[in-house]
Amino acid sequence: MTTPADVHDVRDPELPGRLLAVERDELVPLLRGRADADFALPVAACPGWTVRDVLAHCAAAFTRVRERRFEEGVFSPEANDRDIAERAEWSDQRVVDELERGMTEAGPLIAGAGGALDALALGEWVHAGDVREALGEPGAYAGAGLPYALTLLAQVTGRRGHLPLHADLDDADEPLRLGDFSGERPPARYIGDGPTLVRLYTGRPVHAAAYELAGVEAEELNIFGG
Repeated sequence: MTTPADVHDVRDPELPGRLLAVERDELVPLLRGRADADFALPVAACPGWTVRDVLAHCAAAFTRVRERRFEEGVFSPEANDRDIAERAEWSDQRVVDELERGMTEAGPLIAGAGGALDALALGEWVHAGDVREALGEPGAYAGAGLPYALTLLAQVTGRRGHLPLHADLDDADEPLRLGDFSGERPPARYIGDGPTLVRLYTGRPVHAAAYELAGVEAEELNIFGG
C-alpha cells in the first residue's frame, strides 16, 4: 500500500466515490452470503445497534444523499433512529439492496458537494468495518479501500483544521500527514499500521495493536467525537 504524504492539500472529488465502490464490491457479496441471524448480531462500536441497524443507517444516509434530503437535524442520533425504524419491516436483503444502490450512486453527488459530504463517505466506510468486526470477518478497517480511506482521512482532517499528526505507517511506503500543518502546533507522531490509525481517528477499540503515539492523547484524535 502506498500513501503520499501531502494528500490533504488538494481535494480529489472522485476519491469518496472510489472508496465506496471498492467497499461495495467487497462488502455486498459478504452480506449476501450471510444467514438472517447474523444481521441481528450486536455491533460493539455502535452500542444498541445490530448489524442490520448499522446497514440500515448507512443505506438511509446514501438515500438522503441521492434524494438531497438534508433537513435540520439530519444525521443526529434521533434522525438516525427514525431512519432505522422506517426500515423495520424490510427484509434484510432489501436493506442490502438499498445500501448497494447508495454505494453505487452516491459518489458523483458527494463529488459535487465541494467537500461537505466527504466525511460521510469516510464514516460509511468505517461502519463497514464495524460490521465486519461484528461478523467476525478479518480485515475490519482494512482491505482494498484502506489507501483511499487514509487519503480521505488526511483531506478531511486538514480541511477541519484538526491537530497536526505525522504518521509513519507500517503498511505504506511514505508517511502520511494529517490535520493542520500551519505551524501553530508541533505535529504529533504516530507509528503503527493503517487500520489502527483509522480506529484511533474514529473512536473504535484498538485492542492489543502495537503502535506508538506521541504529542497527543488518543482521545484528541477522534474526528467523530462529541
